[in-house]
Amino acid sequence: MKTLKLLFITVGVVLSSLTFTSCLDDDGYSLGDMWVSIATARPYGDSQFYLTLDDSTSLWPGAPLYINYQPKQPQRVQINYTILGDNYDKFDHVIKINRIDTILTKSIAENLGSKNDSIYGTDPVEITAIWVGDGFLNIEFRAYFSGNIKHFVNLIHDESASDNPYKFEFRHNAFKDSSSSLRYGFVAFDLSSLPDTDGKEVSLFIKALTFDGTKEFEKKYISGKNTDIEPKLNTENFENTI
Repeated sequence: MKTLKLLFITVGVVLSSLTFTSCLDDDGYSLGDMWVSIATARPYGDSQFYLTLDDSTSLWPGAPLYINYQPKQPQRVQINYTILGDNYDKFDHVIKINRIDTILTKSIAENLGSKNDSIYGTDPVEITAIWVGDGFLNIEFRAYFSGNIKHFVNLIHDESASDNPYKFEFRHNAFKDSSSSLRYGFVAFDLSSLPDTDGKEVSLFIKALTFDGTKEFEKKYISGKNTDIEPKLNTENFENTI
């Protein structure tokens, strides 16, 4: 089985050309230390980007100098990085990107009523992590992937609760993919289209069909604020979904 990722940047050649005079930078960080985080890549100017973590920490990618990646809109990513220094311009840290992988980032899909099952699917999943961070609902899940078919995952408004814009269904269409192996997928849903909570905390309810039947997950949400802490994920390798 070949694990697919949407983007992989190899920076070894570029980084090997950089000369460091010390194992520590001026702010006391070890150049051998690496962090792995879920972040949001945000466009900056015509050809650059910066990153924000779920705790609002901002990161400026100072190295390598040339990265063949430019998000056109906020895009969730998984990054492996090394901190080079603090308080760079208006950013909390300047970093060296060792690796960056894009995460499937989607808007909330339209509820199609009677067509929901045929379009969005009714295939079960196991929800292994779910949290609200940086304006996104982030879901790590497991399903039976063969590695040959891209599965279709979506978040739609719960049609049984039309008076509550914060109730959803997580849908999974495996397109009849047949496999005996459970593997991980990951998707982030942009929540910016939701009504502003005006600083008040509301509950998001996410219903999902799991291998143990239908389950409902509740997450706290405040527009423009982080209400969760990013959990420790089960893997850094996710199957390719659409």
